[in-house]
Amino acid sequence: MSQKYDKEFKIQTVKMIQEQGKPVAQVARELGVSDNTLYRWINEFKQDPVNAFRGSGNLKIEEKTLLEMQKRIRQLEMENEILKKAMHIFAKDRN
Repeated sequence: MSQKYDKEFKIQTVKMIQEQGKPVAQVARELGVSDNTLYRWINEFKQDPVNAFRGSGNLKIEEKTLLEMQKRIRQLEMENEILKKAMHIFAKDRN
């Protein structure tokens, strides 16, 4: 099972590596976190420091909109399939 770290812990860790110049491998050993995890945190922080480490419940507006649109598409596809089946049943009854 993977350990969950809060946003503040991740930010402090990344800043410690960047500002103090500590090697990633050393920090990883000290904190009991894998090197790959720290590199992923560093990259995420570099890409968007303000929105880094949002967590699954805190999506950007674009991501939230995309998820809502995908959900709506699935709903419409399901409704479309139901209507197709209903048309098929009614067409059988007419013959």
